Amino acid sequence: MSAAPAASCRGLVWFEALTAQSGRVSGAPASVRSADAHIGAELTRCIAVVSDAAGRFPRARHGEVGVEEAWSLAGEVRRAMAATPAAPRRALIAVVDVASQAYGRLEEMLGIHLACAAAADAYASARLAGHPVIALLVGRAMSGAFLAHGYQANRIVALDAPGVLVHAMSEEAAARVTRRTVEALRLLGERITPMAYDVRSFARLGLVDALISGVNADAPQPQEVARVRSALAHAIAQARAAPTHLAHRHLSGQARLGRAASVEVRTRMAAEWDVP
Repeated sequence: MSAAPAASCRGLVWFEALTAQSGRVSGAPASVRSADAHIGAELTRCIAVVSDAAGRFPRARHGEVGVEEAWSLAGEVRRAMAATPAAPRRALIAVVDVASQAYGRLEEMLGIHLACAAAADAYASARLAGHPVIALLVGRAMSGAFLAHGYQANRIVALDAPGVLVHAMSEEAAARVTRRTVEALRLLGERITPMAYDVRSFARLGLVDALISGVNADAPQPQEVARVRSALAHAIAQARAAPTHLAHRHLSGQARLGRAASVEVRTRMAAEWDVP
């Protein structure tokens, strides 16, 4: 059995910095926070998953998205949608610092795949309905947790800071699967961008719309929070002016450089699919 990841408080730090509220939700676990806050001229709904050492499920106490967290995320997004059914629809800010989905026998028995799918579907439904969805990456954005909380966003804004990591699985898990050492995987990441974990490499794939440097991710100063607020306001404006699909992730100039093979595969598949 692998050791649990170290708990992080970045999600809560940034949630409180943006909302000035605790965000505790009645009927939801303490690990899910949700509150309204003004970002520029926009009234937004900010949502975060945070560490909770006293959580009901042991596998979801260090910032993981477990069964309760995923269903609660879906509910909070749906409630935000119901609050503004007509234009202009409320923007959603997903504050992302999630270690992974929760791995465990209980989670599998209770259908964590359905819970995470419900959260992803809620975010996608909000985006397609015209709610600008912005993901703010302040720490870890790992595995199925990121798919459930953040990856369906119109725009992804990330702090360019140590500890902001994005990948399909942890380094330790990837090392076991590939029968390599963590050190060997890190060396591969230096040569093969999709194998890397740092947020700059993720940005080189065309998947980050704004990378904010010079910010203390663990203890931001007021002027740093103001910079992030400005970037979020700009991302919301971009989302409102753009289509609701995510095609820009593989059509941008950066994506064409960093994901040239993926773009070519998409082009060829589309050509074959459209043949009469």
